[in-house]
Amino acid sequence: MRFSFTDLRSSKLRPALVIAPENKYGDVILAFISSVIKDIEDTDFVLDENDKDFSKTGLKKASVFKMGKIATLSKDIVYGKMGSVSARLQRELDERLKRALRLRNWSRENRV
Repeated sequence: MRFSFTDLRSSKLRPALVIAPENKYGDVILAFISSVIKDIEDTDFVLDENDKDFSKTGLKKASVFKMGKIATLSKDIVYGKMGSVSARLQRELDERLKRALRLRNWSRENRV
């Protein structure tokens, strides 16, 4: 997946986690994954190479799932599938996504 940087000046080919599969418009919602592990936020999840489920992901080295950096993009620009996450990792990632979207305190007053 080629992601633009937030300033839109350039882009980089990088892995991504599918948060929501293709919708009727052909779009998918993705979270960034990076091998640069620094400035970790509470919405990030670091996956170490020693993790028992690391090999299933298809990642080449320890990486951080940036659950606060998400994008909705056309499925046509996704290059392919490289791996998957276990149910245990999915629960960890879901928790970080809830934090990023601030879903814990969601109430009727906040809804549009």
